[in-house]
Amino acid sequence: MNLPVRNARIQLSQSNLFWHEVGQGPTVVFLHGSWADSSQWIAVMQAMSHQYHCLAPDLPGFGESSLSSAPISIALMTECLAEYLQALRSPVVYLVGHSLGGWVAANYALRYPEGVKGLILIEPEGIESRRLAKRWRWYRLLSGPFSILLKGLSLLTPFAAYLGLKDFFHRLYPVRQRLKTFPTACRLLFQRRPAEIRAEQLQEQLPQLQPPLLLLESSQTSDLTQPLNEDYQHLVPHAQVVVIGDCQSPLESPQQAAQLIGQFIQSANATE
Repeated sequence: MNLPVRNARIQLSQSNLFWHEVGQGPTVVFLHGSWADSSQWIAVMQAMSHQYHCLAPDLPGFGESSLSSAPISIALMTECLAEYLQALRSPVVYLVGHSLGGWVAANYALRYPEGVKGLILIEPEGIESRRLAKRWRWYRLLSGPFSILLKGLSLLTPFAAYLGLKDFFHRLYPVRQRLKTFPTACRLLFQRRPAEIRAEQLQEQLPQLQPPLLLLESSQTSDLTQPLNEDYQHLVPHAQVVVIGDCQSPLESPQQAAQLIGQFIQSANATE
């Protein structure tokens, strides 16, 4: 029987933060991905709630969490997380991060290694990948409030079939709609100056990561996430890698993901 998930809010210096909470035991904090909010973790949290105290905040500017007018950055997200955990008197936690949440989680673990007993990452962002540079350039062009690229392409719409672009258009517009749904992710990933983004990437720092690290992968990982998984694995020598089968993302198998996260936490405890 699933325990009831509680919702709560707290006023931080840079955000009015909303989160889901369930269970008792060691504290596990779940950070959502670029194109999601904290609700993506509820099934995993419920599966772990009989042994763990599970927290899943909406990152500032996502879901029901507000964001101040301060310039947005991974550093800001990290400091909001630190302030949140301090307010909840949870100084030592396990961090689980997906995509953008993985970037924030890894940055937090590098900045506050004494506060992280273990790190579990799924499809983490936060490192430069030449193999994905072309895709990111497309996303940057599509993510602006007024996309010149889409405006130009819209003029070609009547001729799409003749130009052989019909299928391309059908793929492009759903991507644009998803980007518009998550403006904070677009601002963080695509709308800042490239030098700002590069300054917050972690490829030079990850070899110094101290907490135990588990990378969860799927057997059918996409060409978008596979390079990031491989680069994290290469940069963190002590990383453990576990593959979940028959799915495109570990989050599609919440029961199995919860089981593997729990096993990793038990193993990390046993080696202390």
